[in-house]
Parts: sequence; C-alpha cells; structure tokens
Amino acid sequence: MDEIEERLEEAMPWVGLYIAAASAVCTLAMAADAFNGFRRRRLWFPSKYFSLNAATLSLLAVAMKLPTDLNTNVYTSNADWSAKIMSILFMSTAMANFMSYLGSMGDEEILANMVALVILVITVSANVLTQLFLLKDEFLYLYVTVYMFSATILMIYLLVKLVSIAIMVPTIKRRLEAKYQEQHKLVLMEEDVLNIDNLRRGMMKYWVMAETSNPQFVMARSVHCTTSICFLFGVGAVVGNISKLPSMGYKLKSSYKASTLLILVIQAIGVAIGTIAPTLRWFAAVSFKCSAAMNCKSLNKAFMIESNWTQILVDYRESFSIRRGKSRKCLHNAKWFALTFCIRLQMFTLQLGKLFVIFSILQASPFLLCFILIKKIIVNRPSTNVEESVDDMNLNLNRYVLLLEGEAELPTRVLKNMWHDANNMIQTGRKKQPHCLVHLLIKFVNFKGVVQFDSHQIPSLHSHEPPNCWTLPVVTLTSIAVALPNIPKRRVKQLLNSVSQGISLVKLVDKTLGKNAQLINIRKAAGICWVGVELYKKWLDINLSKTSLNCTNSNEVLRELSIKAEGIITMFKNEEKDPVMENPHNWPAKVVAANSMYRITQTILLSCEEENQKTDEGLFDELCVMIADIVAACLTNLPRVITTMCHRNAIEKREKSVRKAFLLLGETEQVVELLQQKEWPHMDHDKAAYIDEWRALFLSNDDDDGDQPATSTLLSDVIETTSTSGKQYLAIMVVS
Repeated sequence: MDEIEERLEEAMPWVGLYIAAASAVCTLAMAADAFNGFRRRRLWFPSKYFSLNAATLSLLAVAMKLPTDLNTNVYTSNADWSAKIMSILFMSTAMANFMSYLGSMGDEEILANMVALVILVITVSANVLTQLFLLKDEFLYLYVTVYMFSATILMIYLLVKLVSIAIMVPTIKRRLEAKYQEQHKLVLMEEDVLNIDNLRRGMMKYWVMAETSNPQFVMARSVHCTTSICFLFGVGAVVGNISKLPSMGYKLKSSYKASTLLILVIQAIGVAIGTIAPTLRWFAAVSFKCSAAMNCKSLNKAFMIESNWTQILVDYRESFSIRRGKSRKCLHNAKWFALTFCIRLQMFTLQLGKLFVIFSILQASPFLLCFILIKKIIVNRPSTNVEESVDDMNLNLNRYVLLLEGEAELPTRVLKNMWHDANNMIQTGRKKQPHCLVHLLIKFVNFKGVVQFDSHQIPSLHSHEPPNCWTLPVVTLTSIAVALPNIPKRRVKQLLNSVSQGISLVKLVDKTLGKNAQLINIRKAAGICWVGVELYKKWLDINLSKTSLNCTNSNEVLRELSIKAEGIITMFKNEEKDPVMENPHNWPAKVVAANSMYRITQTILLSCEEENQKTDEGLFDELCVMIADIVAACLTNLPRVITTMCHRNAIEKREKSVRKAFLLLGETEQVVELLQQKEWPHMDHDKAAYIDEWRALFLSNDDDDGDQPATSTLLSDVIETTSTSGKQYLAIMVVS
C-alpha cells in the first residue's frame, strides 16, 4: 500500500503543472482582453477572449483542483495553503470579468453556462467549507480558516451578482432592441440622399446606436458591474494577510512539490491582471454618473429600482401555474413565495449596489472635478475646425444614444471617442483600397456588358436554362481572356488581380442582398471555377495557358473552349436519367460552368462573324470592358450593402457588423466615387441585386427604343422619391 501511495505522490507534480497551465491560459485570455480594451480606448473592456463558455469553465475547473483537494496532508506546507486561497481569489476574479460578457450571450447560452458555473462554484465552496470544518479545532490554522472563509464568501457573493445580471439580460435586450428599431425608422426617414457624405453621416448614427446598445457596454455600466469593484477590497485584504502564513512555522513538504509555487505565482498574476477590467469599469461608470448625480433630483432617483431588473421574475410569478395535482394550492403558494423572495433579494442587492455607487460618486467627484479642471488648464488651446465639427456632430448624435430607464446621460467625451473610432476605421479601410479594381472600372462605359455577354440568339443545349449570378459570367469571361493568345503576361496578371479584388466585393453583395436560394448552386459553380483560374490558370480541367500557346488566334481558342463545354453538357444529358436533374438548380457545378462557357463563347463568335476580324488584343480589351460593366453594375449596390450591414444583425453582433461596414466604406470609397460619375438606370432596389433583372431591364429598353436605356440619371440624383399610383418608389440606392 505504501508503494502505491508513493507512486501516486510522484505523479502529483505533473498534476500541478497541468493546473498551472490551465491557470496560465485563463490569465493570458484576461490579459488579451485588457490589452484590447486599452488599444481600442474602450475602458469598459469588452470580453472577447476570456468568455463564459464550456472551454473556459473546463479550464477553471482544472485551476480549482487545489481548493477542492481533501486528500492532501492536513499539516502541509505554507505554499499549499497560500495556493488554495489564491485559487479561490482567482475564481472570484474570473467571475468579475464574466459580468459584462453575459450581455453578448443568447438566452439558452446563459442558462446552460450559468448552471455549469453555479455547480462549479458550489462544488468548490462545499469542499472548502468541509475542509475548514475539519480544521476548526486546529488553533494554529485559525489564520488560514479566516482567510479561506473570507475568500469563499467573496466568491459566493460574486456568484449571486452574476445570477442577478443573468436574470435581467433577456429583458434588457428586448427593450434595447425596441429602442433601436424606433431609432432605425427615424434614420431612414431622415436620410433621403445617399452620397458619400450622407452615407457616412447615416452610418455614424447607426454606430452610436450600436455602440450604446451593445449589451456588453450596457452590462459594464450597470450597477452590478460597477459594484464588482468591492471584491477588490476583499482581494487586497486576503492577499495582504497571506504574507503572514510563513510566520506560522509549518514548512513541511508539499505533495505538489515545486509546482505549488508555480501555481501560486501564475494565479497571483492572473488575479492582478483580472482586476484591471473591473476597476476601470467602475471608474468609467462612476465618471459617467458624476455629472448626473450633482443635483438632488438625480440623487432621489438613484435608489429607484427599474423594472428591467425584476421584470422576468415578476412575469414568471404571474404566469407560471400548476395545472395538475392534488396539492395545487400549496405548490402555487410555494412558487409564489419563492419567486417573491427572489424578487426581494434582487431588489436588496440592487439597493446595496446603488448605495455603493452613490458612495463612490461622493468620494470620487472632487478628484474627477480637479482632474477635469487641470486638464482644461493644461490643454487650453484654440479649437480647430475639426474639433468644432466633432462638437457639432456630437450635438446631433446625442439623440441617437440608447439608454435604459434610470441610466445617466453619457458624457460628451464618450461620443467624441466613438466619432474618432469610426474615422479611424474608415482610415484603416482606405489603406486597403482595391487599386487594381479601380483601374479595371475606369474602362466601363454604360453597363451594356451586362446584356452583351450572352445573346438570346444562341440556342440552348438543354430544355432549361439556369439563371445567372454576378460572379459566373465574370469568371467565365476572365477565363476566356486568360486563354487568348498573343496577350502580354503583364496584362493578364493585372486582369486577374483586378477581378480577384472585384469578386470579393461581388460575393459580399450576393451574401448581403441575395435572397434568392435558387442561385446558391450557380454561385458555388462560379466559386469552384474561380479557384482554378486564379491559382492555376485552369478552367475546370482545361489548362488555359496551354490553350493560349496551342492556338494561333482568338477564334481557335473560342471554338476549342466552346466544343469542350458542349461536350460536358452533352455527356451530362446522355448519362443523367434522374428527373430531378431536369431542374438547372440541381445541376452539378461542372455542368453549370460548362453551360455558361458555351453560351458566352458562342455569343463572342457570333459577334466576331457580324463584325470584321478582331485582333487578339482588341478582343481582350472588349472582354475587359464587358467584365468592368458587369462588376460596376453589381457594385452599384455597395451603398445599400454598407447601410444594410449597419442594422441587419442580432443585437449581440450589431456592433461588430457596423465596424465592418465602416471598414468597407473606407475600402470602397474610391470605387463608389468613380461610379458616381456615370449614369445609372432606374431600378427597384430589390431587383438591382440580381444580374438577370438588369438584363431584363436593358432588353426591354432595347425593344422599346433601340439601344438607349429608359431613364438615366447621375448618382447624385439617383436617390429621389417618385410618386406613382399613390405609392412611394425609391431608386436603386434606397435603403430597405
């Protein structure tokens, strides 16, 4: 038996290293969140890396091995006791960092993860209290008992805070979403013309709405998150007293050996880093409330309990009923009293939190006022035009700040930071502008390439024709251009770079605005073909470079590609007997691509027969113009894509989506400005997202009055409202 125990003891240092590694991962995640908050000047420190999920809870469960260990020697080393206490503080620090992250979780996620967290904390607390009960008669361990008991109570207190926040999150999200939708309607009514300046101004409104309604930001400025600072006092008291443990005189061997000290050091660092976010959240929230709390009315309202915090419990108490059973009345009364107790407990914790906030404001106000006064004296310089424009913008944006009932107004500096953050995102996007795409778009004339790439005079090889998407004709035309002989490699490479940049934006338009599920298979075929063309200069299994070398002129290339494409379609018709495959939406990607190649090559050959013999470079130039026309027509949807990205997302993901929209605005600013200089056809904004609708418009116009488009206008006039039959129709750029 002794040998077995010795072997097990030999493995304990490795267990200690495992605990230290789990603690180190959690510490690094908290450090990453702190760094991210400082880097982006978001001193409410949104949780991105250290989040409440299964992985983090598993790591914390491993890190809690020491305080849950009841099998170690009672007379163990000082390092073991210090590490046990530090582990409990590490868990408390982790929970303090979880508070704001609850806002970004769904209702089911909150329920599942909170249940797991409650089980973990109860397990740790039960083990610690059991250990303390066993040591109650050991006078020499009185200090240890006090420290561990204090740390455990602190951990349970923070768990109650987390549960309290989790209860109110669903109600707050619903109310924030309702406020957001009201403001969204107001923005749509105000923005009539979407040129670049107005587009940026409208996006700023969405940015303020998304930022101030960001659930993590709302949680960070709530009473519970601001009062989490009080756990620092407990941490400081316990950590300060841990240093007294060596004076107790017991320095016997630890089962974990040197790994105990490693655990202690890593978790101590984790506690130090983890206190950064709660501390600065408290400071930021107190500074927000200082100006609002200077008058008596605000102080009187400070202790009011908003319905956000108890609404869900009240709803459960009123709606939940026992339908069956002999003891319905007893069960119903028990349920009513239990939920009433929870409501009273929630209100009590809120009152304590509000009292602490008022105390913090009264203590911090003089220092904050002195700091603001000194800052004004030191930074006393005349305001620039940029600063004046920022101040004017802040005045206009104040009414788009979304606040919950009882919340204090946000200071002007918060809106200024949002304004600067948005402009920084635009500047970052400008560094990634698609210059090669702009070089290609300079060649487009009047969008007629949308019609010219596929002629209705070409007979179909199948009884049904698949619909077109934006990317498939672009990829097919590019494949043909790459295969043309006698074209300088520099021009081919430039075309591939231009199309590559264009296709990424075209795909974004399809993803954001494309609601037609029937085009999914067509887009998939285009994506498969483009990978081969871009990386290997292959269309399906055909080497385009070899085709260019083997053929003497453009006509030979077109005929060879057409014959191979026709062969693929013919083989499919002869071999496929499944009736489902009669529908083009079910065709394999290879057949869809072949059908596009056949029709486009035949259309170009027909055009060459009607006109004089074209040179290879002349045909290459025509293909580039055709590609530019198609890409330009698709990118006329960019302003609507950008605006849609600002509001078509769940509340938890909206801030991230608006951030991407600002980056996209900076990236495509030059493209949109280039398109502004051209004439656009009038179209319904939903139809403008599909190439077949563009083709139908141009073909109908050609039938009516030759080659002239129906009604054209410049982009600066495109977004105008016209009245037809008592209904309002907006041109292509109107935001839905």
